[in-house]
Amino acid sequence: MNFIKLAFSILFLSVFVSINAQDKKFKIHTLAFYNLENLFDTINDPIKFDDYSPIMELKANRGAAYKQKITNMTRVISEIGKDVTHNTPAILGVCEIENKEVLEDLVNDSLLLEKNYGIVHYDSPDARGIDVALLYQKSLFTPISSSSHELKIYDDQDGKQIATRDQLLVSGKLENDLIHILVNHWPSRRGGEARSRPKRVAAAKLNKRILDSLQTEDPYAKVFIMGDLNDDPINSSLKDVLKTERKRKKVGFKELYNPFENFYRDGLGTTAYRDNWSLFDQIIISKPLLDKDYTSFRYYKSGIFNRNYLITTGGKYKGYPFRSWNYSGFNNGFSDHFPVYMYLIKEANY
Repeated sequence: MNFIKLAFSILFLSVFVSINAQDKKFKIHTLAFYNLENLFDTINDPIKFDDYSPIMELKANRGAAYKQKITNMTRVISEIGKDVTHNTPAILGVCEIENKEVLEDLVNDSLLLEKNYGIVHYDSPDARGIDVALLYQKSLFTPISSSSHELKIYDDQDGKQIATRDQLLVSGKLENDLIHILVNHWPSRRGGEARSRPKRVAAAKLNKRILDSLQTEDPYAKVFIMGDLNDDPINSSLKDVLKTERKRKKVGFKELYNPFENFYRDGLGTTAYRDNWSLFDQIIISKPLLDKDYTSFRYYKSGIFNRNYLITTGGKYKGYPFRSWNYSGFNNGFSDHFPVYMYLIKEANY
C-alpha cells in the first residue's frame, strides 16, 4: 500500500455487532489523546523560550491566528468518537500546550462549552514551556488525585540535565469505576533515533515505575498509558521496557495491551516525515480492561481519527496530516499528528 493511500485510510468501526447479540444495552464512552501542535498563547513569557513558537514568530494577525487555532482544535475534539457515542470524549489527554490558559480558551469555545470540561494541568520544566494535560467531562469523570512526575534525562555530551515534559498521573472515577490515566510526551528524536533512544527508554522506565506502584496497591488497577511517545509500538521503550503485547490473548497478569501495534503493522500512522508514517501517538491499557465482565467499563475498540479534512490535499506534503504551521506561518490547518482514541463499554442497568 503506497504512502498516499495509507494517508487516506479511514478506520470504520462496526459498533455493537457482537455485544448486542444477547440484546444487552451498553453505555459507551470515548477516551482519546491529541497532540495539539504548538498551542501557544500570544503573550511572550520571559522565562521560557516561547518566543520560538510559531505563533510568536508571526509579524501580523497573531490574535486572529490564535483564535482560529483554538477553533480548529475544538472542531476536531468535538468530533472524536461522536458518530458512535453521540458525545465528545469523556476524557482527553493533550500535549504541546503552553499553559492552563490556552486550555481554558479551548474548553470555553462554543463547540465544547456545554460539555463542561475540567482541566488537570501542571507546569512542566520543559525549556520551550510545553506541557501535557488532561481534559474531562465533569458529569462523567471525577478526579480523586493527580500528580506530576519529573523525567530526569541528561545530555550525552556534557552530562547536564535536560529540561523536558513531566508525566501526568490522574486517578479518578469514570462514573463509578476507578481508573488511572498516565499522560505522556516523551523526548523527541532530535539528533537521530539511535542517539536519542536512551531518553525515551528513560521515559518508559518512569512509566513502568508509576505503573508498578499502582499495581502494587491494586493488582487489578485499570490503567491507561497515553501520549505522543515519539516511538513506534515496536521500539524497545515499549517492547522491552513496558513489555507491551499486541495480541489480547497473550496479555498476562499485570501486563499491557497495545492495540496500536496492529495498526502500525498494517502500515498506518499518526504523523509523517519524509514520506514515512510513524505511529507515535498511542493508548496502552492494563489487562483488567480486557476482561469480559461488562458490569464495569472494559475496552471495546480503538482507532486513529484521520478524517479527510485533517489530511493535506496538495503540494509537497500531500497525504500528510494537515498541520497548523508551516514556514510561512499559520496556514489554517490542524495538527501534524492525528488523534487516537478508544471506546469503553459497560452494561447499562436501564
